[in-house]
Amino acid sequence: MLAQFIQELKKTGNLEKAKNLSWFFKTGKGEYGEGDQFLGITVPKLREISKKYQSLDLAEIQKLFDSKIHEHKLSALMIMRFKYEKALRLASLAQCKQIVLFYLKNTKKINNWDLVDLSCHYILGNWLLDKDRKILYKLAKSENLWERRISIISTFAFIHNNQYIDTLKISKILLDDKHDLIHKAVGWALREIGKKDKKREIQFLDKYYKAMPRTMLRYAIEKFPETERKYYLKKTV
Repeated sequence: MLAQFIQELKKTGNLEKAKNLSWFFKTGKGEYGEGDQFLGITVPKLREISKKYQSLDLAEIQKLFDSKIHEHKLSALMIMRFKYEKALRLASLAQCKQIVLFYLKNTKKINNWDLVDLSCHYILGNWLLDKDRKILYKLAKSENLWERRISIISTFAFIHNNQYIDTLKISKILLDDKHDLIHKAVGWALREIGKKDKKREIQFLDKYYKAMPRTMLRYAIEKFPETERKYYLKKTV
């Protein structure tokens, strides 16, 4: 079945779109997505195809993770999410845990922002809703860019359940991060808190705005009224 799936993905690819995606996801030498190859498949189409092959087992999914083709990895994560959500509906905690451990085994192969953002809070974040979250703090201190992004984006599951403490703690850890993709992710997370509890976001901003990279701050205050945005931006000048 895996061979059939890979063949279907290959047939669906579009060369011109693949070139555009390679540029968009920064796959050139020295860029964050260096070495990744693209087939040129849109996310909705990839999801449609992946859904037909969600019975692939973890050994087959591992082969997709081991590929240098971006859509293979993204489809692996889509299938894992399908499997996790089904196990969750069936209250099969053992299977959920197996999928989460498999996810953690492959974090270094989840090597671009879309792979992180379309998977981690649905799988890892959801699993940790009622569990110890120390793994996220370990990931937040990783030398691997994508593991650090997983640490903060996973907390979106907590934010959606009105739990903000870990998002704020991990945001503090990542304040000094040097990468723009982490600045954006942290700002995004703070913005999401602000949609639910603006007071909590403002408390964090007032305490740490001087240490926040400009991009992080801009994302965090994106939904604020113009006067409030100008207030915080002026304070950092």
